[in-house]
Amino acid sequence: MSIRMLVDLTTDMVRELAIAERVCIRPLLRRVLDRETGTEETVPIPCGSTLESVCPSCAHKARILRMQQCAEGWHLGTEPDQDQPDQDHDTEENGQEDEQDHEQAGDESDRRVRSTRRRPDVVDLPRVAAEDRTIGRTFTSPDGHEYRPSMFLTLTLPSYGPITDGAPTDPESYDYRRAAIDALLFPRLVDRFWQNLRRCAGYKVQYFATVEPQRRLAPHLHAAIRGAIPRQLLRQVIRATYLQVWWPSFDRPVFVQRVPVWDGTGYMDADTGEVLPTWEQAIADLADDPDNRPAHVMRFGSQADIRGIIAPSEEADRAIRYLTKYLTKAIAEPLTATDEDVVVDERRMAHIDRLHAQLRWLPCSEHCANWLRYGIQPKNPTPGMQAGHCPSKAHDREHLGVGGRRVLVSRHWSGKTLAEHKADRATVVRETLHAAGIVPPEVERLAADVTAPDGLPRYVWTDTRPGDAGEYRKIIFAAIQERRTWREQYDAAKIITAPVDNQPAIDRDGGGPSP
Repeated sequence: MSIRMLVDLTTDMVRELAIAERVCIRPLLRRVLDRETGTEETVPIPCGSTLESVCPSCAHKARILRMQQCAEGWHLGTEPDQDQPDQDHDTEENGQEDEQDHEQAGDESDRRVRSTRRRPDVVDLPRVAAEDRTIGRTFTSPDGHEYRPSMFLTLTLPSYGPITDGAPTDPESYDYRRAAIDALLFPRLVDRFWQNLRRCAGYKVQYFATVEPQRRLAPHLHAAIRGAIPRQLLRQVIRATYLQVWWPSFDRPVFVQRVPVWDGTGYMDADTGEVLPTWEQAIADLADDPDNRPAHVMRFGSQADIRGIIAPSEEADRAIRYLTKYLTKAIAEPLTATDEDVVVDERRMAHIDRLHAQLRWLPCSEHCANWLRYGIQPKNPTPGMQAGHCPSKAHDREHLGVGGRRVLVSRHWSGKTLAEHKADRATVVRETLHAAGIVPPEVERLAADVTAPDGLPRYVWTDTRPGDAGEYRKIIFAAIQERRTWREQYDAAKIITAPVDNQPAIDRDGGGPSP
Protein backbone atom coordinates (compact mmCIF):
# COMPACT_ATOMS: atom_id res chain seq x y z
CA MET A 1 0.00 0.00 0.00
CA SER A 2 1.44 3.37 -0.97
CA ILE A 3 0.95 6.92 0.29
CA ARG A 4 -1.16 7.59 -2.81
CA MET A 5 -3.84 5.29 -1.47
CA LEU A 6 -4.39 7.65 1.45
CA VAL A 7 -6.89 9.60 -0.62
CA ASP A 8 -9.15 6.53 -0.52
CA LEU A 9 -8.80 5.95 3.23
CA THR A 10 -10.84 7.66 5.91
CA THR A 11 -9.40 8.60 9.28
CA ASP A 12 -11.27 5.73 10.93
CA MET A 13 -9.86 3.28 8.40
CA VAL A 14 -6.31 4.46 9.05
CA ARG A 15 -6.91 4.20 12.79
CA GLU A 16 -8.19 0.63 12.48
CA LEU A 17 -5.22 -0.27 10.31
CA ALA A 18 -2.88 1.22 12.92
CA ILE A 19 -4.49 -0.86 15.66
CA ALA A 20 -4.10 -4.01 13.56
CA GLU A 21 -0.40 -3.21 13.05
CA ARG A 22 0.12 -2.28 16.73
CA VAL A 23 0.89 1.37 15.92
CA CYS A 24 -0.06 4.13 18.35
CA ILE A 25 -3.27 5.90 17.26
CA ARG A 26 -2.79 9.04 19.34
CA PRO A 27 0.92 9.81 19.24
CA LEU A 28 2.53 12.91 20.66
CA LEU A 29 3.88 14.84 17.70
CA ARG A 30 7.25 16.57 17.80
CA ARG A 31 8.73 18.73 15.06
CA VAL A 32 12.48 18.20 14.72
CA LEU A 33 14.72 20.80 13.07
CA ASP A 34 18.10 19.63 11.76
CA ARG A 35 20.29 22.70 12.23
CA GLU A 36 22.93 21.38 9.80
CA THR A 37 20.65 20.80 6.84
CA GLY A 38 17.83 23.19 7.76
CA THR A 39 15.25 20.46 7.16
CA GLU A 40 12.31 19.67 9.43
CA GLU A 41 10.32 16.51 9.98
CA THR A 42 7.46 15.49 12.23
CA VAL A 43 8.20 12.58 14.56
CA PRO A 44 5.33 10.65 16.24
CA ILE A 45 6.09 9.45 19.77
CA PRO A 46 3.80 6.70 21.13
CA CYS A 47 1.43 7.95 23.83
CA GLY A 48 2.29 5.05 26.15
CA SER A 49 -1.25 4.61 27.47
CA THR A 50 -1.92 1.39 29.36
CA LEU A 51 -5.69 1.46 28.71
CA GLU A 52 -7.09 -0.28 25.65
CA SER A 53 -9.97 2.22 25.52
CA VAL A 54 -7.42 5.01 25.00
CA CYS A 55 -4.88 3.36 22.70
CA PRO A 56 -5.12 -0.40 22.04
CA SER A 57 -1.66 -0.55 20.49
CA CYS A 58 0.24 1.05 23.37
CA ALA A 59 -1.84 -0.86 25.93
CA HIS A 60 -0.98 -4.14 24.22
CA LYS A 61 2.74 -3.34 24.25
CA ALA A 62 2.56 -2.41 27.94
CA ARG A 63 0.87 -5.71 28.75
CA ILE A 64 3.45 -7.72 26.78
CA LEU A 65 6.24 -5.94 28.66
CA ARG A 66 4.61 -6.74 31.99
CA MET A 67 4.29 -10.38 30.95
CA GLN A 68 8.03 -10.52 30.29
CA GLN A 69 8.78 -8.85 33.62
CA CYS A 70 6.60 -11.38 35.42
CA ALA A 71 8.14 -14.37 33.63
CA GLU A 72 11.74 -13.31 34.27
CA GLY A 73 11.37 -13.02 38.03
CA TRP A 74 8.93 -15.79 38.85
CA HIS A 75 11.20 -18.85 38.88
CA LEU A 76 14.66 -17.38 39.33
CA GLY A 77 17.30 -19.90 40.33
CA THR A 78 19.88 -17.35 41.47
CA GLU A 79 19.53 -14.29 43.67
CA PRO A 80 18.79 -11.10 41.66
CA ASP A 81 20.88 -7.98 42.00
CA GLN A 82 19.67 -6.63 45.34
CA ASP A 83 21.43 -3.30 44.82
CA GLN A 84 18.96 -2.48 42.02
CA PRO A 85 15.56 -1.58 43.49
CA ASP A 86 12.58 -2.15 41.23
CA GLN A 87 10.75 1.03 40.23
CA ASP A 88 7.35 -0.58 40.81
CA HIS A 89 8.03 -1.38 44.46
CA ASP A 90 4.93 -0.44 46.48
CA THR A 91 5.53 -1.88 49.95
CA GLU A 92 8.08 -1.92 52.72
CA GLU A 93 10.95 -4.20 51.74
CA ASN A 94 11.64 -5.31 55.31
CA GLY A 95 8.92 -7.86 55.93
CA GLN A 96 10.49 -9.29 59.08
CA GLU A 97 9.46 -6.64 61.60
CA ASP A 98 7.17 -7.71 64.43
CA GLU A 99 3.48 -6.98 64.82
CA GLN A 100 4.08 -4.00 67.06
CA ASP A 101 6.04 -2.35 64.25
CA HIS A 102 3.13 -3.08 61.92
CA GLU A 103 0.59 -1.44 64.15
CA GLN A 104 2.77 1.56 64.87
CA ALA A 105 4.04 2.20 61.33
CA GLY A 106 3.15 5.69 60.21
CA ASP A 107 3.18 9.22 61.44
CA GLU A 108 4.20 9.94 65.03
CA SER A 109 0.83 11.54 65.78
CA ASP A 110 -1.02 8.44 64.56
CA ARG A 111 0.94 6.16 66.86
CA ARG A 112 -0.58 7.74 69.90
CA VAL A 113 -3.98 6.19 69.16
CA ARG A 114 -2.92 2.83 67.77
CA SER A 115 -3.15 -0.33 69.83
CA THR A 116 -0.05 -2.52 69.59
CA ARG A 117 -1.99 -5.66 70.48
CA ARG A 118 -3.35 -8.07 67.92
CA ARG A 119 -7.10 -8.31 67.74
CA PRO A 120 -8.43 -11.22 69.82
CA ASP A 121 -10.76 -12.33 67.00
CA VAL A 122 -7.96 -13.31 64.57
CA VAL A 123 -5.60 -16.28 64.58
CA ASP A 124 -2.01 -15.85 65.70
CA LEU A 125 0.90 -15.70 63.30
CA PRO A 126 3.79 -18.15 63.69
CA ARG A 127 7.29 -16.82 64.24
CA VAL A 128 10.07 -18.48 62.26
CA ALA A 129 13.74 -17.76 61.75
CA ALA A 130 14.29 -15.56 58.69
CA GLU A 131 16.70 -16.59 55.94
CA ASP A 132 18.49 -14.01 53.82
CA ARG A 133 17.18 -15.23 50.46
CA THR A 134 14.53 -14.31 47.91
CA ILE A 135 14.49 -17.44 45.75
CA GLY A 136 12.52 -20.58 46.49
CA ARG A 137 13.90 -23.90 47.61
CA THR A 138 14.94 -26.61 45.16
CA PHE A 139 13.32 -30.03 45.42
CA THR A 140 14.49 -33.32 43.93
CA SER A 141 12.08 -35.96 42.63
CA PRO A 142 12.69 -39.70 43.11
CA ASP A 143 14.08 -39.92 39.57
CA GLY A 144 16.68 -37.26 40.37
CA HIS A 145 14.98 -34.37 38.55
CA GLU A 146 15.40 -31.01 40.30
CA TYR A 147 12.68 -28.40 40.24
CA ARG A 148 11.91 -25.11 42.00
CA PRO A 149 8.12 -24.64 42.39
CA SER A 150 6.42 -21.31 42.94
CA MET A 151 2.88 -20.16 43.74
CA PHE A 152 -0.08 -18.41 42.13
CA LEU A 153 -2.40 -16.71 44.59
CA THR A 154 -5.72 -14.85 44.32
CA LEU A 155 -7.04 -12.77 47.24
CA THR A 156 -10.55 -11.31 47.39
CA LEU A 157 -12.56 -9.00 49.63
CA PRO A 158 -15.58 -10.16 51.67
CA SER A 159 -19.17 -10.08 50.50
CA TYR A 160 -21.25 -6.90 50.82
CA GLY A 161 -24.48 -8.54 49.74
CA PRO A 162 -25.83 -11.12 47.25
CA ILE A 163 -24.75 -10.58 43.62
CA THR A 164 -26.50 -11.62 40.41
CA ASP A 165 -24.86 -11.06 37.01
CA GLY A 166 -22.30 -8.68 38.50
CA ALA A 167 -24.80 -6.41 40.29
CA PRO A 168 -26.49 -6.57 43.73
CA THR A 169 -29.61 -8.68 43.92
CA ASP A 170 -31.02 -6.16 46.41
CA PRO A 171 -29.28 -2.77 46.01
CA GLU A 172 -31.02 -1.39 49.12
CA SER A 173 -29.36 -3.91 51.44
CA TYR A 174 -25.99 -3.94 49.68
CA ASP A 175 -23.30 -2.37 51.90
CA TYR A 176 -21.98 0.20 49.43
CA ARG A 177 -20.24 2.27 52.08
CA ARG A 178 -18.13 -0.61 53.33
CA ALA A 179 -17.44 -1.74 49.78
CA ALA A 180 -16.18 1.75 48.91
CA ILE A 181 -13.98 2.08 52.01
CA ASP A 182 -12.50 -1.39 51.45
CA ALA A 183 -11.69 -0.49 47.84
CA LEU A 184 -9.96 2.74 48.92
CA LEU A 185 -7.90 0.95 51.59
CA PHE A 186 -7.27 -2.30 49.70
CA PRO A 187 -3.58 -1.47 48.97
CA ARG A 188 -2.90 -1.04 52.68
CA LEU A 189 -4.39 -4.44 53.46
CA VAL A 190 -2.29 -5.99 50.70
CA ASP A 191 0.85 -4.38 52.12
CA ARG A 192 0.06 -5.86 55.52
CA PHE A 193 -0.40 -9.29 53.95
CA TRP A 194 3.05 -9.25 52.36
CA GLN A 195 4.62 -8.12 55.62
CA ASN A 196 2.95 -10.96 57.52
CA LEU A 197 3.78 -13.53 54.86
CA ARG A 198 7.47 -12.63 54.86
CA ARG A 199 7.54 -12.92 58.61
CA CYS A 200 5.88 -16.35 58.57
CA ALA A 201 7.50 -17.87 55.47
CA GLY A 202 10.99 -17.30 56.80
CA TYR A 203 12.44 -15.65 53.72
CA LYS A 204 12.05 -12.43 51.71
CA VAL A 205 9.03 -13.47 49.69
CA GLN A 206 8.97 -11.76 46.27
CA TYR A 207 5.86 -11.19 44.21
CA PHE A 208 4.46 -9.82 40.96
CA ALA A 209 0.86 -8.85 41.60
CA THR A 210 -1.96 -7.16 39.73
CA VAL A 211 -5.04 -5.45 41.14
CA GLU A 212 -8.13 -6.15 39.07
CA PRO A 213 -11.90 -5.84 39.50
CA GLN A 214 -14.23 -8.73 40.02
CA ARG A 215 -17.54 -8.59 38.17
CA ARG A 216 -19.11 -7.11 41.31
CA LEU A 217 -16.45 -4.32 40.99
CA ALA A 218 -14.62 -5.13 44.22
CA PRO A 219 -10.85 -5.17 43.70
CA HIS A 220 -8.99 -8.42 44.11
CA LEU A 221 -5.36 -9.44 43.82
CA HIS A 222 -3.66 -11.96 41.55
CA ALA A 223 -0.07 -12.65 42.57
CA ALA A 224 2.81 -14.71 41.26
CA ILE A 225 4.90 -15.65 44.31
CA ARG A 226 8.47 -16.88 43.97
CA GLY A 227 9.07 -20.01 45.98
CA ALA A 228 6.80 -22.70 47.42
CA ILE A 229 4.88 -21.90 50.61
CA PRO A 230 2.65 -24.50 52.32
CA ARG A 231 -1.00 -23.88 51.51
CA GLN A 232 -1.97 -24.25 55.15
CA LEU A 233 0.44 -21.46 56.09
CA LEU A 234 -0.86 -19.20 53.32
CA ARG A 235 -4.45 -19.69 54.49
CA GLN A 236 -3.39 -18.98 58.07
CA VAL A 237 -1.70 -15.72 57.04
CA ILE A 238 -4.76 -14.70 55.01
CA ARG A 239 -7.05 -15.29 57.98
CA ALA A 240 -4.67 -13.52 60.35
CA THR A 241 -4.17 -10.41 58.21
CA TYR A 242 -6.28 -7.39 59.00
CA LEU A 243 -6.08 -3.61 58.76
CA GLN A 244 -7.14 -1.19 61.48
CA VAL A 245 -7.47 2.42 60.35
CA TRP A 246 -7.00 4.84 63.21
CA TRP A 247 -8.71 7.87 61.74
CA PRO A 248 -11.23 10.29 63.23
CA SER A 249 -14.81 9.16 62.76
CA PHE A 250 -16.27 9.89 59.34
CA ASP A 251 -19.74 8.41 59.79
CA ARG A 252 -21.70 11.67 59.82
CA PRO A 253 -21.16 14.59 57.42
CA VAL A 254 -20.94 18.03 59.05
CA PHE A 255 -20.76 20.25 55.97
CA VAL A 256 -23.34 19.24 53.35
CA GLN A 257 -25.13 22.35 52.05
CA ARG A 258 -22.25 24.69 52.94
CA VAL A 259 -18.48 24.38 52.79
CA PRO A 260 -15.59 25.49 55.02
CA VAL A 261 -13.52 28.46 53.83
CA TRP A 262 -9.79 29.12 53.89
CA ASP A 263 -8.76 31.87 56.31
CA GLY A 264 -5.14 32.12 55.26
CA THR A 265 -3.75 29.44 57.56
CA GLY A 266 -6.49 26.83 57.69
CA TYR A 267 -10.19 26.12 57.16
CA MET A 268 -13.00 27.51 59.27
CA ASP A 269 -16.78 27.49 59.48
CA ALA A 270 -17.89 30.58 57.53
CA ASP A 271 -21.05 30.94 59.63
CA THR A 272 -19.50 30.75 63.09
CA GLY A 273 -15.92 31.75 62.35
CA GLU A 274 -14.75 28.68 64.26
CA VAL A 275 -11.54 27.09 62.93
CA LEU A 276 -11.94 23.41 62.12
CA PRO A 277 -9.83 20.97 64.15
CA THR A 278 -6.52 20.20 62.47
CA TRP A 279 -5.61 16.61 61.68
CA GLU A 280 -3.15 16.59 64.57
CA GLN A 281 -5.81 17.89 66.98
CA ALA A 282 -8.31 15.27 65.84
CA ILE A 283 -5.75 12.50 66.37
CA ALA A 284 -4.87 13.91 69.79
CA ASP A 285 -8.56 13.83 70.76
CA LEU A 286 -8.67 10.16 69.82
CA ALA A 287 -5.61 9.47 71.95
CA ASP A 288 -7.28 11.11 74.94
CA ASP A 289 -10.38 8.93 74.56
CA PRO A 290 -9.94 5.72 76.59
CA ASP A 291 -12.68 4.06 74.54
CA ASN A 292 -11.29 4.95 71.13
CA ARG A 293 -11.78 2.40 68.39
CA PRO A 294 -10.40 2.18 64.87
CA ALA A 295 -12.55 4.01 62.34
CA HIS A 296 -12.48 0.99 60.05
CA VAL A 297 -11.35 -2.63 60.22
CA MET A 298 -11.00 -4.73 57.11
CA ARG A 299 -9.96 -8.27 56.22
CA PHE A 300 -9.79 -10.45 53.15
CA GLY A 301 -12.75 -12.54 52.06
CA SER A 302 -13.03 -16.25 52.68
CA GLN A 303 -12.38 -17.14 49.03
CA ALA A 304 -8.73 -17.59 48.09
CA ASP A 305 -7.25 -19.50 45.18
CA ILE A 306 -3.83 -21.08 45.85
CA ARG A 307 -1.95 -23.05 43.23
CA GLY A 308 1.54 -24.45 42.89
CA ILE A 309 3.28 -23.63 39.59
CA ILE A 310 6.34 -25.23 38.02
CA ALA A 311 8.13 -23.59 35.10
CA PRO A 312 8.78 -23.87 32.29
CA SER A 313 5.32 -25.19 31.56
CA GLU A 314 2.16 -24.30 29.68
CA GLU A 315 0.46 -23.84 33.06
CA ALA A 316 2.99 -21.15 34.00
CA ASP A 317 2.53 -19.37 30.66
CA ARG A 318 -1.24 -19.55 31.03
CA ALA A 319 -1.03 -18.14 34.57
CA ILE A 320 1.02 -15.16 33.35
CA ARG A 321 -1.52 -14.43 30.62
CA TYR A 322 -4.33 -14.64 33.16
CA LEU A 323 -2.41 -12.48 35.63
CA THR A 324 -2.18 -9.64 33.11
CA LYS A 325 -5.49 -10.27 31.34
CA TYR A 326 -7.37 -7.17 32.48
CA LEU A 327 -4.51 -4.71 32.92
CA THR A 328 -5.58 -2.85 29.78
CA LYS A 329 -9.13 -2.30 31.05
CA ALA A 330 -10.40 0.35 33.44
CA ILE A 331 -12.02 -0.87 36.66
CA ALA A 332 -15.50 0.13 35.48
CA GLU A 333 -15.24 -1.51 32.03
CA PRO A 334 -17.17 -4.73 31.28
CA LEU A 335 -15.10 -7.84 31.89
CA THR A 336 -17.14 -10.46 30.05
CA ALA A 337 -19.34 -10.69 27.01
CA THR A 338 -22.43 -11.20 29.17
CA ASP A 339 -21.99 -7.67 30.52
CA GLU A 340 -22.88 -6.38 27.05
CA ASP A 341 -26.46 -7.58 27.51
CA VAL A 342 -28.75 -4.55 27.74
CA VAL A 343 -30.51 -5.59 30.95
CA VAL A 344 -27.29 -6.60 32.70
CA ASP A 345 -25.62 -3.42 31.48
CA GLU A 346 -28.36 -1.21 32.92
CA ARG A 347 -28.09 -2.91 36.30
CA ARG A 348 -24.31 -2.69 36.15
CA MET A 349 -24.37 1.03 35.32
CA ALA A 350 -26.68 1.65 38.27
CA HIS A 351 -24.33 -0.42 40.45
CA ILE A 352 -21.37 1.71 39.33
CA ASP A 353 -23.31 4.92 39.98
CA ARG A 354 -24.20 3.90 43.53
CA LEU A 355 -20.65 2.82 44.34
CA HIS A 356 -19.20 6.00 42.83
CA ALA A 357 -21.63 8.11 44.86
CA GLN A 358 -20.04 6.70 48.01
CA LEU A 359 -16.48 6.98 46.72
CA ARG A 360 -16.88 10.64 45.83
CA TRP A 361 -17.33 11.71 49.45
CA LEU A 362 -15.32 9.20 51.50
CA PRO A 363 -11.72 10.06 52.51
CA CYS A 364 -9.05 8.15 50.60
CA SER A 365 -6.13 9.15 52.86
CA GLU A 366 -5.10 11.46 55.67
CA HIS A 367 -4.52 14.19 53.06
CA CYS A 368 -7.91 13.86 51.34
CA ALA A 369 -10.01 17.01 50.90
CA ASN A 370 -13.10 15.02 51.84
CA TRP A 371 -12.19 15.37 55.52
CA LEU A 372 -13.60 18.90 55.28
CA ARG A 373 -17.04 17.34 54.79
CA TYR A 374 -16.69 15.74 58.23
CA GLY A 375 -15.55 18.93 59.95
CA ILE A 376 -11.84 18.10 60.10
CA GLN A 377 -8.95 19.68 58.26
CA PRO A 378 -6.95 17.15 56.25
CA LYS A 379 -3.31 16.62 57.01
CA ASN A 380 -1.19 19.48 55.60
CA PRO A 381 -4.14 21.46 54.16
CA THR A 382 -3.71 23.90 51.29
CA PRO A 383 -5.96 26.64 49.84
CA GLY A 384 -8.62 25.59 47.35
CA MET A 385 -9.44 22.19 48.83
CA GLN A 386 -13.07 21.20 48.49
CA ALA A 387 -14.90 18.09 49.60
CA GLY A 388 -16.03 15.98 46.67
CA HIS A 389 -13.15 17.21 44.53
CA CYS A 390 -10.12 15.34 45.84
CA PRO A 391 -7.59 15.04 42.97
CA SER A 392 -6.87 11.38 43.74
CA LYS A 393 -8.08 9.21 40.89
CA ALA A 394 -9.42 6.73 43.45
CA HIS A 395 -12.57 8.88 43.57
CA ASP A 396 -13.08 8.80 39.79
CA ARG A 397 -15.89 6.77 38.28
CA GLU A 398 -13.36 5.15 35.98
CA HIS A 399 -11.22 3.79 38.84
CA LEU A 400 -13.84 3.12 41.53
CA GLY A 401 -11.51 3.26 44.52
CA VAL A 402 -8.43 1.76 42.91
CA GLY A 403 -6.26 4.87 42.86
CA GLY A 404 -2.78 3.34 42.94
CA ARG A 405 -0.82 1.30 40.47
CA ARG A 406 -2.49 -1.76 38.99
CA VAL A 407 0.83 -3.65 38.96
CA LEU A 408 2.71 -4.19 42.23
CA VAL A 409 6.20 -5.64 42.00
CA SER A 410 8.41 -6.40 45.00
CA ARG A 411 11.84 -4.86 45.28
CA HIS A 412 13.91 -7.89 44.30
CA TRP A 413 11.63 -9.56 41.78
CA SER A 414 13.95 -9.59 38.77
CA GLY A 415 16.74 -7.19 39.71
CA LYS A 416 15.70 -4.92 36.84
CA THR A 417 13.53 -1.88 36.40
CA LEU A 418 10.72 -1.89 33.87
CA ALA A 419 12.81 0.39 31.64
CA GLU A 420 15.62 -2.16 31.72
CA HIS A 421 13.22 -4.94 30.71
CA LYS A 422 12.11 -2.78 27.79
CA ALA A 423 15.73 -2.14 26.81
CA ASP A 424 16.43 -5.90 26.95
CA ARG A 425 13.68 -6.54 24.41
CA ALA A 426 15.05 -3.90 22.07
CA THR A 427 18.57 -5.33 22.49
CA VAL A 428 17.37 -8.79 21.44
CA VAL A 429 15.91 -7.29 18.26
CA ARG A 430 19.04 -5.34 17.37
CA GLU A 431 21.36 -8.28 18.08
CA THR A 432 19.21 -10.58 15.95
CA LEU A 433 19.30 -8.09 13.06
CA HIS A 434 23.07 -7.69 13.38
CA ALA A 435 23.57 -11.47 13.46
CA ALA A 436 21.58 -11.75 10.22
CA GLY A 437 23.62 -9.02 8.55
CA ILE A 438 20.75 -6.52 8.60
CA VAL A 439 21.53 -2.96 9.64
CA PRO A 440 18.94 -1.88 12.22
CA PRO A 441 17.31 1.55 12.00
CA GLU A 442 19.27 4.45 13.43
CA VAL A 443 17.20 4.94 16.55
CA GLU A 444 19.57 7.59 17.87
CA ARG A 445 19.78 9.63 14.70
CA LEU A 446 17.55 12.39 16.07
CA ALA A 447 18.71 12.18 19.68
CA ALA A 448 18.87 15.43 21.60
CA ASP A 449 22.46 14.74 22.70
CA VAL A 450 23.80 14.62 19.12
CA THR A 451 25.79 17.81 18.63
CA ALA A 452 26.62 19.97 15.62
CA PRO A 453 30.17 21.23 14.85
CA ASP A 454 29.48 24.31 16.99
CA GLY A 455 28.98 22.07 20.04
CA LEU A 456 25.25 22.83 20.33
CA PRO A 457 22.50 20.23 19.84
CA ARG A 458 22.11 19.42 16.16
CA TYR A 459 18.41 18.62 16.47
CA VAL A 460 15.93 21.03 18.00
CA TRP A 461 12.66 19.49 19.21
CA THR A 462 9.42 21.46 19.52
CA ASP A 463 5.80 20.48 20.11
CA THR A 464 3.39 20.45 17.23
CA ARG A 465 -0.08 19.24 16.32
CA PRO A 466 -1.49 17.81 13.09
CA GLY A 467 -2.91 20.58 10.93
CA ASP A 468 -5.89 18.57 9.73
CA ALA A 469 -7.24 15.05 9.36
CA GLY A 470 -5.25 14.57 6.18
CA GLU A 471 -1.95 15.28 7.93
CA TYR A 472 -2.93 12.93 10.77
CA ARG A 473 -3.62 10.12 8.29
CA LYS A 474 -0.29 10.75 6.59
CA ILE A 475 1.65 10.61 9.86
CA ILE A 476 -0.07 7.46 11.10
CA PHE A 477 0.20 5.75 7.73
CA ALA A 478 3.94 6.48 7.58
CA ALA A 479 4.33 4.95 11.03
CA ILE A 480 2.44 1.86 9.83
CA GLN A 481 4.74 1.49 6.86
CA GLU A 482 7.79 1.86 9.08
CA ARG A 483 6.44 -0.72 11.50
CA ARG A 484 5.83 -3.20 8.72
CA THR A 485 9.34 -2.74 7.40
CA TRP A 486 10.88 -3.34 10.82
CA ARG A 487 8.79 -6.45 11.43
CA GLU A 488 9.63 -7.89 8.01
CA GLN A 489 13.31 -7.34 8.71
CA TYR A 490 13.06 -8.97 12.10
CA ASP A 491 11.05 -11.95 10.83
CA ALA A 492 13.65 -12.50 8.11
CA ALA A 493 16.46 -12.23 10.67
CA LYS A 494 14.80 -14.80 12.93
CA ILE A 495 14.71 -17.31 10.08
CA ILE A 496 18.41 -16.77 9.40
CA THR A 497 19.43 -16.95 13.06
CA ALA A 498 16.87 -19.53 14.21
CA PRO A 499 19.35 -21.52 16.37
CA VAL A 500 20.44 -18.29 18.11
CA ASP A 501 17.14 -16.54 18.65
CA ASN A 502 15.27 -18.80 21.05
CA GLN A 503 13.50 -16.03 22.93
CA PRO A 504 12.04 -13.55 20.45
CA ALA A 505 11.42 -10.06 21.75
CA ILE A 506 8.46 -9.31 19.47
CA ASP A 507 5.30 -11.34 19.80
CA ARG A 508 3.39 -12.53 16.77
CA ASP A 509 1.06 -9.56 16.96
CA GLY A 510 3.93 -7.12 16.75
CA GLY A 511 3.60 -6.12 20.39
CA GLY A 512 7.30 -5.91 21.12
CA PRO A 513 9.66 -2.97 20.78
CA SER A 514 10.91 -1.51 17.57
CA PRO A 515 14.62 -1.97 16.92
